[in-house]
Amino acid sequence: MAHTHDHSHAAHAANRTRLGVAIGIIGVFLVVQVIGGLLSGSLALLADAGHMAGDLLGLALALGAAVVAARPATDRQTYGFRRFEVFGALANGVILVVVAVAVTAGAIGRLLAGGEGEAHEVAGGPMLAVAIAGLVANLVALFVLRGGAKDSINLRGAYLEVLGDTLGSALVIVAAVVIVTTGWDAADPIASLLIAALILPRALMLLRDVMRVLSQSAPAETDVAEIRDHLLGTPGVVAVHDVHVWAITTGAHVFSAHVEVEPAVFAEGRVGALLDELGGCLSDHFDVAHSTFQLEPEGRAGREPQLHA
Repeated sequence: MAHTHDHSHAAHAANRTRLGVAIGIIGVFLVVQVIGGLLSGSLALLADAGHMAGDLLGLALALGAAVVAARPATDRQTYGFRRFEVFGALANGVILVVVAVAVTAGAIGRLLAGGEGEAHEVAGGPMLAVAIAGLVANLVALFVLRGGAKDSINLRGAYLEVLGDTLGSALVIVAAVVIVTTGWDAADPIASLLIAALILPRALMLLRDVMRVLSQSAPAETDVAEIRDHLLGTPGVVAVHDVHVWAITTGAHVFSAHVEVEPAVFAEGRVGALLDELGGCLSDHFDVAHSTFQLEPEGRAGREPQLHA
């Protein structure tokens, strides 16, 4: 358990570093993009700068959540503060949805207003140069965040923020090339619609994962029936009931159950050994961070209220 705790602490520290580096990259380039958009007259660049500002806010929220999550458990917060990572992911998911809806509304508005009929001077060269630089900056930030996105729902939200902006930069480049070579201004709102179409599904999937944690549903990768069968295969165990599996945050699974055992387990003083075996089973085979077992004499379930499986 000490090794697991140390590994978890190191992973959290690495995630905070990743978020800090990504914030620095995105923050610097946001200024460059705003200046580039104003100098070139590109609405696409300014819109992408607004998207990037949303990303920066999301990254800052993720970093704040990661810092709070690193605090030790207290008598009030008995599981610690790691649930704040989920709150950070929730905020990121909402920001992504708002950005997608706003971009869609703006793009449709421009198309209905006669997008290509609205003449506005755009300096295509500077627009393209800034968009390419933005793509490079986003790719670097994406690479920095990628290492922790699988293990942290909070970092996954931040990763999706930057991924959406990376795709946005790529589409701005395409729109800039089209506008420069053909003069077809409608490429700008069409690119925006494509950006929104790429962002929204990822945001909804992130929110789905957040709601699964907040509603204390069993983690998607956890098969409760398989865990129950595994425990029943332990010598001395005759029945398992009142089973609960949930997650504090991504990768921090919690398990509790009532386990009926043979009389010999109590008579021979094998309770401690059995608890070690059951806890080790869940930790090794099902990656459960915290497990609690209530050992009961055989037949005890018949005298309990039948509220759970």
